[in-house]
Amino acid sequence: MTASRDKRRDKRPARAPQAADGRRQVTRDDVPAKRPLARRPGPLPAETLPLILEVEPGADYALLDSGNGRKLEQYGPYVIERPEGQAIWQPALSPSEWAKADAVFTGDTDEEGMGRWRFPREPLGETWPMKHDGIDYLGRFTSFRHVGVFPEQGSHWSHMEGLIRRAGRPVKVLNLFGYTGLASLVAARAGAEVTHVDASKKAIGWARENQQLARLADKPIRWICEDAMKFVEREERRGNRYDIILFDPPAYGRGPKGEVWQLFDDLPVMADICREILSPKPLAVVLTAYSIRASFFAIHALMRDTFAGMGGEVQSGELVIREKSAGRALSTSLFSRWVAG
Repeated sequence: MTASRDKRRDKRPARAPQAADGRRQVTRDDVPAKRPLARRPGPLPAETLPLILEVEPGADYALLDSGNGRKLEQYGPYVIERPEGQAIWQPALSPSEWAKADAVFTGDTDEEGMGRWRFPREPLGETWPMKHDGIDYLGRFTSFRHVGVFPEQGSHWSHMEGLIRRAGRPVKVLNLFGYTGLASLVAARAGAEVTHVDASKKAIGWARENQQLARLADKPIRWICEDAMKFVEREERRGNRYDIILFDPPAYGRGPKGEVWQLFDDLPVMADICREILSPKPLAVVLTAYSIRASFFAIHALMRDTFAGMGGEVQSGELVIREKSAGRALSTSLFSRWVAG
């Protein structure tokens, strides 16, 4: 499913209704028949909440400062300024420090690619070399303000890597809504067999580039461009199973054939299918949610209900980035993960 952050049915009506912002509204004809769901029997998993997972400033990435609806970040060699709606406080650094940004996202044009960025110091190319925990990849200026990586996910990646290395057996990982593939590369480096799914051909292409740059081309990663819901439904029918599942769905999105995704409608079904395609000895299922009007308590309750009778523990909370200038914590997303006992 391609998210609006990236993170598109046949036979549509000729004149589909539109929202005030011009986007096509979802109609009943867009929505396939829902999988019937029933509350699962058995005791609920243990729980830990709230769990706040932090990313501290590092050599490869740092949140330098934030405030007034903006954030200032260090991505490898570049200082980048971007919008941040949650930064409702005042910046700690001086305006002269903010003026040192190499790239500023303006969003003031409809151009694709780099056209919505301003480069105050000197023109920059579309990509630049980055590194995460020794894995090389490309940072990238995109028209939707993101730069090819979500650093706050590093907490999940290190947790997943530990699970894979400690398993002492072959591990299969499914990465849904996989974007540019950093999680897939971390899992593959740790020894897992990885299936990476994203509805965007462009994102799959970027992920393949990152695999080559990271010198992990010999690692077993399947790159699949497909609607995530259709993929997991087919995996369930085929009897394919995974030990770890990551899913990071958008609030709203469209698959490559126009499939509609609405998080509050479709997430319970996807979580239910993810349980069904777990192996007999599963390790974890990790859900991250961005840009939704909900508390982590909502997805926490969903995950506990979904994994009733399986033991283990559901851990839920927020992913945050610790600021370098004043030590404030910038919340980026909600998460809930089931971890086997």
